[in-house]
Amino acid sequence: MSRITEAEQYLIDQIRAGSEDAWSRFVEKYRRRLLNFARSRLPRRADAEDLIQDTFVAFISGLARWRGEASLETYLFTILRRKIINTYRSGYARHICLIQDVCGSGRGETDEDASGFTAFASDDHTASFYARRDEQGGLLRASLTDALESLVNACKKKLNFRDLQIIEMLFYCQLSNSDIARTIAVNETNIGVIKHRCLKQVKEHVAKAGTGSDLPDEGLDSMLTEVWESQRLSCPKRSTIGAYVLETLDTDWRDYVRFHLDTLGCQFCRANLDDIRTQTQADESKRIQERIMESTVGFLRKPG
Repeated sequence: MSRITEAEQYLIDQIRAGSEDAWSRFVEKYRRRLLNFARSRLPRRADAEDLIQDTFVAFISGLARWRGEASLETYLFTILRRKIINTYRSGYARHICLIQDVCGSGRGETDEDASGFTAFASDDHTASFYARRDEQGGLLRASLTDALESLVNACKKKLNFRDLQIIEMLFYCQLSNSDIARTIAVNETNIGVIKHRCLKQVKEHVAKAGTGSDLPDEGLDSMLTEVWESQRLSCPKRSTIGAYVLETLDTDWRDYVRFHLDTLGCQFCRANLDDIRTQTQADESKRIQERIMESTVGFLRKPG
């Protein structure tokens, strides 16, 4: 299941072929938004810059193993966040959204071995066991991704952003029903009904997919959060955030993007927002300079 665009694949092919120009364009494209994300998590700019460098080193050194299961941006953010967590184990590195800090809930970061996808483990730790477990985990992760994407896309298609906000807070942030009710003024009972309905749909989707694994109730929330975070299923596209900055979005979409950025406080998208605003300001400054030059260059004195 490839999540990479044709343009991204072309850029990667050039980098794999050894093009320094392609690598330079790649770094230039992503470095600012990654730095914005790191700066939001770390107290010292120097630490953030070091981890950005480490992130690009990790990406280029592991490029041969990259399979394109997520977009380049998401993959880079994932590498960076893991480096932040591994280097700094204090609280500011654990939460992915600002609302988790406000509510004081949401999951803490767990080691990869504690992931719900290792629930298929047994005492028979043979090479073939690990191979089967990894294969089952990969199939289950892909099936869960499809199921959650279906939920998200259905909400967006119907402009049902209230339910999407609830689903984000449930599965992206793992907030409690009571915290969600206080955040968007929805009855806790209604939130429980929405959660039950979504989980039922997810389980039915996995069962139809025939992954060969039963979906366990224990640890399911963590599994859904892991998938949601790794794929950034509900994050607005960069172009949508750009339209939000330019105030060209329809009302429903504008209100949802504002919720995702400000209320939910998705750190990935806030990093993109900061990058877009910086780039927009730079473009505007360049346009002003060009206008000034066009209107004044005729007044320059030409040599005798």
